[in-house]
Amino acid sequence: MAKAATKGTKKAGAKSAAKAAKPAAKAAAKATTAAKVSAKPAPKATAKAAPKATAKAAPKATAKAAPKAKAKPAKKLGIKLSMLRPSVNNMTVRVFARAAGLDPAETDAWGLTRTPEFLARNPAHLTPMIEDKGLPRGVLWESCAIMQYLSNKHGLDKFYPKAPAKRAMVDSAMFYLVGTLYPYVARATYPALGFPQYAGEVGHSDALPDKKSEAQKAAAAAVAEPLEVFHSFFRDGKPFIGGNNPSIADIRLAATLEFLAVIDYALPGWAKDYMAAIEKKLGKAYAEPAGDVRGYIAHVKAQAAS
Repeated sequence: MAKAATKGTKKAGAKSAAKAAKPAAKAAAKATTAAKVSAKPAPKATAKAAPKATAKAAPKATAKAAPKAKAKPAKKLGIKLSMLRPSVNNMTVRVFARAAGLDPAETDAWGLTRTPEFLARNPAHLTPMIEDKGLPRGVLWESCAIMQYLSNKHGLDKFYPKAPAKRAMVDSAMFYLVGTLYPYVARATYPALGFPQYAGEVGHSDALPDKKSEAQKAAAAAVAEPLEVFHSFFRDGKPFIGGNNPSIADIRLAATLEFLAVIDYALPGWAKDYMAAIEKKLGKAYAEPAGDVRGYIAHVKAQAAS
């Protein structure tokens, strides 16, 4: 009996002690873990945070900022462009300069081309006109000559190929446009646009209004033939005269066709698709200058209708 009691007492005491020890052990373990946790983050945070902030943030900022600062002056090539927003000749160079990434400083020369200052630099009083240090007289006018010059100077083969045969086709298309198609377009549209016509044109003469109207209609009718030449000969199944990419001749042609909207000329389907393809290919470079021409045409038509 005594032994049993003693044993029972001993077991009960042991169990009670064990139960009491467990919470203490757990508390001690938790305290140890907490101590480890609190001990580890501080070194890690100090060791990792400082190198990351120092090693990554500074080099990235330095690596990215430096090229951007150098890239901006590269685009500013010191070219100045005097232009008239409603003109397709001016639109041509404005589109080309944007598409080529040349970013010239534009000056609206509306009402300024006959001033002594302008005439001293450009006795022909024509726009577009660029000013560039590399030019013998400092200035250059005529849209096609400007595009050729800038393409040659900056190696823009994409717009004006160096290969003699390909370049000859671009030149031929451009000169055919200036010598044949554009005079018809100007004769047909300038009276409606309110632009002065060139010397020698019926619209510039003292001919009676019916004769001027007759000449305007005849010119509009004549547009179809040279237009088809661009489609069947110069493009010859290709997306553009330049092949898969618009050339300077394509830019000049698309800009010229913009003016026909003022007389509601019915462009053939291929010409509409062609102009849309150029605008899609060149994006804002085409859309922004074209917007000025289209806006002016809409204004002229609205005034005529009122």
